[in-house]
Amino acid sequence: MNQIFFEQQPVTPSKVICIGRNYVDHAKELNNEVPTSPVIFIKPNSAISQELYAGAGSPLHYEGEIALLIMNGTIAGVGFGLDLTNREIQGELKAKGLPWERAKAFDRAVVFSEFVSLSDPIESLRLELHINNQLVQQGGYELMIFKPDFLLQEIARSFTLEDGDIIMTGTPKGVGAFHRGDRFKATILAGDKPLVSREWTAL
Repeated sequence: MNQIFFEQQPVTPSKVICIGRNYVDHAKELNNEVPTSPVIFIKPNSAISQELYAGAGSPLHYEGEIALLIMNGTIAGVGFGLDLTNREIQGELKAKGLPWERAKAFDRAVVFSEFVSLSDPIESLRLELHINNQLVQQGGYELMIFKPDFLLQEIARSFTLEDGDIIMTGTPKGVGAFHRGDRFKATILAGDKPLVSREWTAL
């Protein structure tokens, strides 16, 4: 089973629960309707990777997200997550009204920074993602359609949240394709204070 790290200790998530279209501008940039209830899908443990793979064939797309670690049914930690998407396959599946798993839940479809304890107000959380030294995404709590506390309640109505499970809270505008050799720097901040940062070079 794949692991992430929480305060430098290994943790094994049973699943990653993802929230789609949780930022208005991102929904619009992909020509999607703005949802009236959370769009929820799951990545299995097998999708978690320590390395950032660009994939083979059609380019994968990055989606930077604030990721929340669940312990004892509550939000215990925060980290940066990269939700990787095969946009070409996703478009084909959406056009047919089919599930997204082949485009979203494949092996190596999600990578995370280390997770740290959440001692700052959750309302202060935001993210920044730079690729090749260019800021491509920024956003946070104030721009989310559905806030983390509400998401936690909604998810728990349908899914058992095990210790170590991760909620990815959606991505702000600025998503796009990436390629082997691209350099990523991902940061979670509380206001202007960096909480956790991670760098990857796409393989």
